[in-house]
Amino acid sequence: MPRKPRYYLPGVPVHIVQRGHSREPIFFEAQDYATYAYWLGEGAQKYEVAIHAFVFMTNHIHLLVTPEDGIQISRLMQFIGRRYVPYLNHKYGRSGSAWEGRYKASLVQDDAYLFTVMRYIELNPVRAAMVVRPGQYRWSSFCHNAGIREISFLRFHSLYEKLGKTREDRHRAYCDMFEGTMDEGDIKLIRESWQSGTPLGNDWFKERVQQRLQCKVGYARRGRPAKNRVKGL
Repeated sequence: MPRKPRYYLPGVPVHIVQRGHSREPIFFEAQDYATYAYWLGEGAQKYEVAIHAFVFMTNHIHLLVTPEDGIQISRLMQFIGRRYVPYLNHKYGRSGSAWEGRYKASLVQDDAYLFTVMRYIELNPVRAAMVVRPGQYRWSSFCHNAGIREISFLRFHSLYEKLGKTREDRHRAYCDMFEGTMDEGDIKLIRESWQSGTPLGNDWFKERVQQRLQCKVGYARRGRPAKNRVKGL
């Protein structure tokens, strides 16, 4: 079966997911997480990819990024893989690829779903019952976006900058988004999108993507666009 192509557009956010082989762990101790983060930061700078959100779970990772040039995402992921996998294999006496096939990705309509995807990513440890609040999990972007601790390789999206006039206002508005539970329909739609490679957005966004790429992208069912509410998303 031929590989399903992945599509990117300059300036359009992308949700990336990559799992460990057979869902086995890819991180075992703090040094592993820190090593992956280091190469992510180096690669993001090298290939001019803005990282807005991330979470490193025990056996998979999520990223929300915006490339200046669409092809740079593939180069970024190759850059990380060619460094982190040998590190992992050497350290733990393993061999072969650490990943379960190719990473999955979906384009994201920023004005409709950007913050919803950020919440989806940063609430992963909460949904997995690893922590009670997202700020308690060390290996995610929540602390940076909430103003608790700065992470040097992260870049705020322009929509984040519009959350408030001051840095404190923006941090407060971002934290307010995490009050209440996340809509189960949004969770399902986001999962369907990254699993199938379907653009996450309304019909106008999907049609615009297909016009720019001149081909059909993905096959997930159509769904309503999420609203950018500050509370109770």
